[in-house]
Order: sequence, then structure tokens, then C-alpha cells
Amino acid sequence: MDKIIAVYGSPRRRGNTATLLKHSVKGAIEAGAEVQEIILRDQKMSPCLEIYGCKKDGQCAIKDDYQPVIEQILAAKGLMLASPIFFYSVSAHTKILMDRCQSLWVKKYWLDKVPFDQWKPKRKGLFISVGATKGKKLFAGTLLSIKYFFDVLDMELWRSLLYRGLDFEDDVLKHPEYLEEAYQAGKNFAEAL
Repeated sequence: MDKIIAVYGSPRRRGNTATLLKHSVKGAIEAGAEVQEIILRDQKMSPCLEIYGCKKDGQCAIKDDYQPVIEQILAAKGLMLASPIFFYSVSAHTKILMDRCQSLWVKKYWLDKVPFDQWKPKRKGLFISVGATKGKKLFAGTLLSIKYFFDVLDMELWRSLLYRGLDFEDDVLKHPEYLEEAYQAGKNFAEAL
């Protein structure tokens, strides 16, 4: 079975998105997938400085933990990404990773001149997110950002698990149905690859 990378984007190690992702990872492993976990808060990763050193060869010019992380993501068939919502967007840790992938956008669309919407996804992604409020558009901007982030990874958004009204650590434990849904999604994700 193909390899999956699970990326924890929360600043909390045992927050709600981390708990949900752990359940998805468990489901994928039980379905036979090899899963490697990356905790973004443990990585030393600069934000994109928009110096366009990537215009030479599509490689980010800043040397830090981004390189091994993105190499692992690009080598995998699937990506499970989990981030809580901060001001109707992803966490800062997640956003840094996404912004650093600007170098992949430069490579794909400037250097390799791939026509927009003229490529077929090679990989699949599962996105898990939790927000404290119950606003109707809580995930709207985030899902658009995730779609275009996955685009540079030649990845389609296979499924998203989005949960409202969860804020404090362990709030998700009051919803065993969410945990079961995450487990089943992980299992189904592994099988879909």
C-alpha cells in the first residue's frame, strides 16, 4: 500500500484536530497503509520571504526544516492535513508550510509552464479542521486555500472533515461520532489510494 504523510498543524499537541488526525492515522494503519507523522510545531521553518530564489530551479532558497518536510510530502501518495481555524484560516504553522510551497507554484506554472487546470492529480489529500464558532462561512476561505495548496502538490482534495463548536482541548472527546468518522475516513482514505 502507498505511503501517507499525516501533518499536524495545531499549536497544541493534544488539541481537537490532533486527536481527530490520530484517529484517521489509526484507521489508515489498520487498513494497511504506512503512515509517517509530522508535527509542524516541532519544525524550524521560516515563513516565505518572497525573495524569489525559487525562480532559478523551483527550489526554495531558504534552507531549514521545510526541505525534508516537503520531500516527504511529495514522495507520498496521500496527505492527511489537520489544522484548527484561526480567524477563519489555518493555523500559523500550517500557513507557513503552505506559503513556503510558493516555490512549487513557481516551478509548476512559471518554469514548467503547466497550463492552469490542465493537469491530473497524482495524489489525494484529506483535510481535517475544527473551529470554535458555528459561523456558516467558518471554513469557506480555508477550503479555497487548501484546494490551491493541494494544487501545487498535484493533489486533489479527496475529503474534508470539518467540525464547528469545538474550542478547548478535549472538546472533541464529547463527540465520539466525530472520532469514529475520522477513523473511518482514514481507513477509507488508505483504501482509496
